[in-house]
Amino acid sequence: MIDEALTRPVEITLHSVSRQLELRYADGREVRFPHEFLRVFSPSAEVRGHGPGQETLQVGKKEVSLLRIEPVGHYALRLVFSDGHDSGLYSWAYLAELGANQETLWQDYLTRLQTAGGSREASPSSA
Repeated sequence: MIDEALTRPVEITLHSVSRQLELRYADGREVRFPHEFLRVFSPSAEVRGHGPGQETLQVGKKEVSLLRIEPVGHYALRLVFSDGHDSGLYSWAYLAELGANQETLWQDYLTRLQTAGGSREASPSSA
């Protein structure tokens, strides 16, 4: 079982200008997530699917911003993004996992995006 004391942040700061979400933990750790990263790795079924191989590669999310952060009980956050996405709960454990693997996850995403011929830029028709 995951120790909630290690995964639950003591401070959450939304940085709108730099488009980052900062989490601070009791042990002094700080993690900063770009809004785009959090949107691309949303835990929602829309992004992750309902099982392995059902993931939907997120494209055109470079300029997405977090509009709101809503606490869900004592275990998660609901993030509301500028592209209208607001489903999927970011549990403390999931955020800790993202923080611990952020660099690897991001590089894997960029590789998958390139392989699929996708872009981080929004297409002109969706702007």
